Amino acid sequence: MNSSGKKTLLIVWHSRTGAAKQMAEAAAKGARDIACELRSSGELDIAVKAAADAVAADLLGADALLFCAPENLASLSGAMKEFFDRNYYAVLDQLNGRPCAIMVSAGSDGSGAARQMERICTGWRLRLIAPALIVNTDAQSPEAINAAKTITAGDRASCETLGGTLAALLL
Repeated sequence: MNSSGKKTLLIVWHSRTGAAKQMAEAAAKGARDIACELRSSGELDIAVKAAADAVAADLLGADALLFCAPENLASLSGAMKEFFDRNYYAVLDQLNGRPCAIMVSAGSDGSGAARQMERICTGWRLRLIAPALIVNTDAQSPEAINAAKTITAGDRASCETLGGTLAALLL
């Protein structure tokens, strides 16, 4: 809980082609919608940070965490991995029990990146509140992989639900 008494949901994301960024934005919208629905919007701060900009103090100041990144070559994207590497030991044993969730954008599978983030969350002793949400963009050719992405309305709704669920746990 921050100094104002509000709870904080931190969403950390990395995206190259836009899918993961859209997922993070949808999760933030879902969290805001639930806070408004519960008439608790003044009790929840939603911080959305690019992985390159997120630091240990952001993690320590959060009451719940959502991590969103693409899978690249069956692994977590390098920029998101660098975020975890840079902050891992600075917050170790200080996030225990906080609720968290994971979202992955993938061209086909996504399970490799999800497993990596799940292991990191386990190491931080976070409490995963749901299975990893994997949005499959079906990008298989070099052109499709590198192209800008737009997630479907159904995938956006799933992301909103996950963000809303984290918000509801805090309020």
